[in-house]
Parts: sequence; C-alpha cells; structure tokens
Amino acid sequence: MTDIAFPSWPDVAPQLIEVAAGRRPADTVIRKGIWVNVHTREQLPDHDIAIVAGRIAYVGPDASYCTGPDTEVIEANGRYMIPGLCDAHMHIESGMLTPAEFARAVIPHGTTSMFTDPHEIANVLGLEGVRLMHDEALLQPVNIFTQMPSCAPSAPGLETTGYEITAEDVAEAMSWPGVIGLGEMMNFPGVAAGDPKMLAEIAATQRAGKTVGGHYASPDLGPDFAAYVAGGPADDHEGTYEADAIARMRQGMRAMVRLGSAWYDVEAQITAITEKGLDPRNFILCTDDCHSGTLVNDGHMNRVLRHAIDCGCDPVIALQMATINTATHFGLERDIGSLTPGRRADVILTSDLKTLPIELVIARGQIAAKDGEITVECPHLDWPESARGTVHLGHQLSAEDFEIAAPEGANAVTANVIGVVENQAPTKALQAELPVQNGLVEATMAEGGDTCQIALVERHRATGGVTNAFVSGFGYKGPMAMASTVAHDSHHMIVVGTDRDQMALAANRLAEVGGGITIFRDGAELALVELPIAGLMSDSPATEVAAKAQKMVEAMEACGCKLNNAYMQHSLLALVVIPELRISDLGLVDVRSFEQIPVIVSAPSS
Repeated sequence: MTDIAFPSWPDVAPQLIEVAAGRRPADTVIRKGIWVNVHTREQLPDHDIAIVAGRIAYVGPDASYCTGPDTEVIEANGRYMIPGLCDAHMHIESGMLTPAEFARAVIPHGTTSMFTDPHEIANVLGLEGVRLMHDEALLQPVNIFTQMPSCAPSAPGLETTGYEITAEDVAEAMSWPGVIGLGEMMNFPGVAAGDPKMLAEIAATQRAGKTVGGHYASPDLGPDFAAYVAGGPADDHEGTYEADAIARMRQGMRAMVRLGSAWYDVEAQITAITEKGLDPRNFILCTDDCHSGTLVNDGHMNRVLRHAIDCGCDPVIALQMATINTATHFGLERDIGSLTPGRRADVILTSDLKTLPIELVIARGQIAAKDGEITVECPHLDWPESARGTVHLGHQLSAEDFEIAAPEGANAVTANVIGVVENQAPTKALQAELPVQNGLVEATMAEGGDTCQIALVERHRATGGVTNAFVSGFGYKGPMAMASTVAHDSHHMIVVGTDRDQMALAANRLAEVGGGITIFRDGAELALVELPIAGLMSDSPATEVAAKAQKMVEAMEACGCKLNNAYMQHSLLALVVIPELRISDLGLVDVRSFEQIPVIVSAPSS
C-alpha cells in the first residue's frame, strides 16, 4: 500500500518507541504549538511533536525529555499544528505538469498526500504511460498514491483512444507498490448493466483489498444509481447538488466534493453537513482538475479548505474532510491524515485556521516549504521519446477539413449544439437555427447567438479524421480559433473557432510543436502552451507553464470569452461520460442516452 522509498511504521517502530520512552533523542521537535487533533476535533495549546525517521513518535505537552543536543527544534510559537492536506481525487495531467513539477507547485500550499488517477495519459500511452507517472510519483518527497485507470476508453463504442486499458492491466497494476486502488469508474452505464470487463476490473481491485473509485455523472438516482453502487464503487465526485451528496452517503459511499479550477461543487453540497447535520465523516474534499495557473496563483487543497470554511463549515470539520476522512477512505488512517504516533510526519504550521496561511510545511519529517517557498528537491524521471512524439494528424489540415455541408438546397438548418455551462462539468443539449452560405453551415453568421464550430481531430493513429459540430457559450468574436491536445478523456485534439482557416492554422501548429494549446486570431498566434509529454504535460517549472497559461487565458478574453476558467470547459468537450452533449472522433454524442446523434436535425425545404 505504501511506496518503496519510505519506511513503514513497523520498519521504524523500535526507533519510535525509543524516542517516545525518552531513551534516545528525536530528530526533530516542534515546540509549543496548538495541536489540532482531527480524531477528536480538539485544539490543544502548548503541545509538542517529536519526530524520528520521518514519523511521529510523540505528541504531548512537553517533548523536552526526548530532545537532545542534535535535535532540530522548530518553534511553533503558538501557531496551529495541523496535518498535511490530502487531495482525495485528482489528475496531475490537468495541471499541465509532470508529477515532479506538480509536487513542486503544491507542496508550498500544504498538500502532502495526493491520490492521483492518471487516466489522461492512459488514453494516450496505455499502461506504459501509467507506469511512467507512477514511477515519477514514487520519487517525490511527498506521498503520491496512484489509482490505476479503469476506463480507457471511458465510453466504449463512442470514442477511440490511443490505447485501451484491460482488466488484465488492472490486475497487474494492483501489485505495484504505489497503487492504492482503481481510478474513477466512469463507465457507469456499463457497471449498471453488469458489463463483464468493468466488473472484472472492480473485482481485481477488491480482491487486492484496495479502493474502487467512482464516477456517477447522472442526475438519475433511481435503479441505475442503485445498480452502480451495488457494483462496488466506494466514492463519487460527480455530485453537484445537496441531494447528490446525501444519496451517496446514505448508500455507504463517500461523497467527494470538488473545487477545481472550473468545478465549484462545494457550496451546493456542503449544506448536507452544515444545514442537514449529516455525519461529516463520509464527506471528503478534493480538486479533481486544477490547471497550473490556479496552483501557482490561488493554491491547491488549502484553497479548497478555505472555500469550505467560507461556505459555513466549521474549520476543524473542514480540516477532517481534507485529512483523516481521506486517509480512512483509502485504508491509510494508520499512516497519514493525523498528527499522532506512528504516522508520517506531515505537518503544517499556520497562524489562523480560517484563512489558513501555510507558513511551514513538513513532509515526512523534513522541512519541505517555508513561507511559500519550496525547500526540497522534486526529482524528475527521464521521460522517453515515445512519450513525447504523440501528435499524428496524417496530413496537413486545411479549412476544407472543417466544413459542415448543409442538405442540398437548404438555406438554413436546425442543428444540435453543445452548450457550455460556466463552472460546471455538465453541458446542455441545445438547438440553434443556423444559416447556410454556398452550401455550408455558417454558425457565426447566426443573429443574436454565440454559436461557433467545434472539431475533434484524431491525433493518435494518423487517420486524418475530423469530426465537426457546433458549440455555444464561449462568446468568441472575430476570426479566431483555439486548439488543444488536452481533450478529456480520449485526448485527441479539440479545435473551437469562428473561422475555418484559423482552425486549420491552430491544429497544424500543435502538430508542429508536439502538443499543447494555442490560440490564433486573424492569422497570428496569440498564445502557445507547449505540452510535449503525451500532448498533456510539460516538464518545465509550474511558474513557467502558468505564465504561458495566463497568456492563453488573456488571449481567450481578447477573443471575447468571459467565462471563468474557460479553458477547463474547452478541454472537457470530448468527455463522453458527462451529460448532456459531447463530441468524439466518432461523432456527436448524447450522453443522456449514450447514443450518437446527427449534427443537423432538420432543414426547411426551399
């Protein structure tokens, strides 16, 4: 369950006992802080913590008896001592960073444990990509546990991925030292229908004694939900309403509630605790997806914790939701999640429990960050060339690849349109009346709307395939296009634009640089974020990637988009497991019925 680089509790129990008994000095003692005990919700002033071999040996009123001349003494000076924060569900790739650079970005924010599902890279590179993420995770000075991806593709028959994850792959990964369980089971219709492959993956995880991650992205809480729960997923992060959190907790699941760069689901669901008074032990905070700009400028789990407190949650209860609740869920409460003997010495010093300034971070007994600056190394893996050359378009794209032909003789059409919803993962299934010019549907010529074109460009097998449809909600104006090889979950290339020439320019540019995000307007590139590893990540520092990402955000705004964190909305337009409409390499998908639907609904006879 734990990684191979850090000794287990039984490995160092003799040393812990010697220090706790006063027979040998501690490596480190934190003096005179307020011990926030997440087991009892107490705040106990004038307490010390003694650490040896990276684990806590003693917590009590006076650790002077186990302090020697070579013991490092850290003065808490009356500050709160809280456990390092845990992110219960997240995708490192969404930060556009490798595990090493992601760790470097979040350690100063107090995140010391992450439960990561690398299903983004699994779609591009398969099991080998998962292994690369897992191996770099184990090099880090904090705890990064890997959940083996469950669904690549996430919706079989509705999309084509670069690689498929099999039940045999899952069974193999359960023996890897850093694998903690199965990643989010996104194929919820498959589980509810008793799909043998999905059930085999769940069974392999359960038989290994590990946790099955959930993903039930449907508002239907009837028989399908009951069947999904009966299939074995132990948690779910797709809730958006109070009733969702309550339903999951009542059924013995953990309600994982997210605040990511674009997902604001805490406020609507935490009322199950703050107003309905449900037991908070089954309520867990997470981020799911945070891009590099959020990490550098706003924070990580400290941001989520502050937000929960601002939504009316008691600070210590909120802290439990980001520490011990998470650890317990994954069977690690004897290893992480609290400041108690035997646990990894992951400690934060903060002067205020509500605003949560992260003043000192200790990870595995070592000072990892101080006053926002990292003080430890985050080692990099030597990523192979096979992980870098992953954008294969098959041919140079032109404006003609993005044409949508109208029915013969039509001067207008009714089209199905993907409707973007600000700050939420779901989209809306809309329809729009669009004009026809020279036999082609021209979305941006429609009066009073902001409908533009969207294309899914196949980039794994060089088929040259382009699927075209329509999207609204971004507010783009003028000739522009935005392209990205981050296109959850299949990670082909998504191109959104108001002009087909600009769409071709943007797509070809990403093929040239090996993946990333670009924005073109009037023939000029306004912003570029290079993501050479699998077309998803950069191994550059987070500050550099965030600076480029900020230019991308500014470029989107310059093109008329005013949505909060609109890039995250863009990147999810191919996620064919979240309602209502999505695009895939096979066509337009209605996720309510899991069926392909036509782009053009009807055309009036001329």
